[in-house]
Amino acid sequence: MSAIYARRMPRIAVLAASAALATATTLLTAPTAQAAMPTPISASTARTYLGQLTVQAEGSSSGYSREMFPHWSTQSGACNTREVVLKRDGSNVQQDSACAATSGSWYSEYDGDTWTAASDVDIDHMVPLSEAWKSGASGWSTSQRESFANDLTRPQLIAVTDNVNQSKGDQDPAKWMPPRSAYACTYVRAWVQVKKYYNMTVDSAEKTALSNTLSGC
Repeated sequence: MSAIYARRMPRIAVLAASAALATATTLLTAPTAQAAMPTPISASTARTYLGQLTVQAEGSSSGYSREMFPHWSTQSGACNTREVVLKRDGSNVQQDSACAATSGSWYSEYDGDTWTAASDVDIDHMVPLSEAWKSGASGWSTSQRESFANDLTRPQLIAVTDNVNQSKGDQDPAKWMPPRSAYACTYVRAWVQVKKYYNMTVDSAEKTALSNTLSGC
């Protein structure tokens, strides 16, 4: 059973703030939370797509920086991509007039923990920006990289525990998988879908790891 955390605010303070915010008139009313990223393709489709991806060694990281992928772009009004995902993936998320999440809870699929402070949650790029760069994105235009880094249509963005996201870094599934094994199938299905959509390459170890996991899905 997952624990519920609020690392940067005492529990009493969280409850008090939540009660006060419930009656505030400045809060935005957003659409009902989906509480999940878009559902990835099926395992059988992922296996098909994986077989269609070009296998080649990862390219160079030369020239890469996160700034090459403009992210957290404005989506609507004052809301940027991060704030949209926080609202989408959370439960009972309330936002202020600047679209910042002021209360709610977030269940992290990667490790099974639940957080009540948005500052404890990162928005993970399923296929990391650096991985994308080395898999073909180095040749994209800036606008293409921006679309990739802010993609809300594919299963590319997900709210997860911050330090788990940081442990992932830019590693592919041959080197890192979510510690919560129950999420493995969903994770690799999403990974393959994103790589296929953006016509990215996979290296041989990455393909083997994806294939091995998909075989059990």
